Amino acid sequence: MNQQPATSETPAKDVQEPRGALTVRTVAMPADTNANGDIFGGWVLSQMDMAGGIRGVERAKGRVATVAVDAMTFIRPVHVGDVLCVYTDIDRIGRTSLRIHVEAWAMRFMTDTREKVTEAAFIFVAIDEDGKPRPVPAEG
Repeated sequence: MNQQPATSETPAKDVQEPRGALTVRTVAMPADTNANGDIFGGWVLSQMDMAGGIRGVERAKGRVATVAVDAMTFIRPVHVGDVLCVYTDIDRIGRTSLRIHVEAWAMRFMTDTREKVTEAAFIFVAIDEDGKPRPVPAEG
C-alpha cells in the first residue's frame, strides 16, 4: 500500500497516521539483519517492548514488567538505514496492569516515505521494589 500525502483529490482520511505518541526513534543497522538482509523481527519487537515499557513507567509512576504481547503481525520489512519510529497509546488501565497499543513505523532510508511495519498490544504489570504487583496510581 503506497501512502500518498493528502491533496484536494485524495482526502486526508485516506492517509494513515500513527496512533499515539512517538516514544522511541532509532536507526536499523547492519548488525540487526537476518540472512535475507532484512532487520530481525526480534529487534523490532525489542524496540516496541522498550517503547511500551517507557510509556508504562511514565503512567504507572514506577517499575513495570512485560507480561504478554497480543497478536503481533509484521506488515512490511524494515531495512538497514530505515529510521524505526515507535508510537504508544494506552488502551486500558486495570488495578495493576496496563494494556498499551504499540505501532512501529519505518521512515525509509533517504526518502520521505513512512510505512507502518507492525503493531501489537503489550500488557505490562506495575511492580514494586520486590517485583510484586502493585496498584497503578490514579491519574492526577
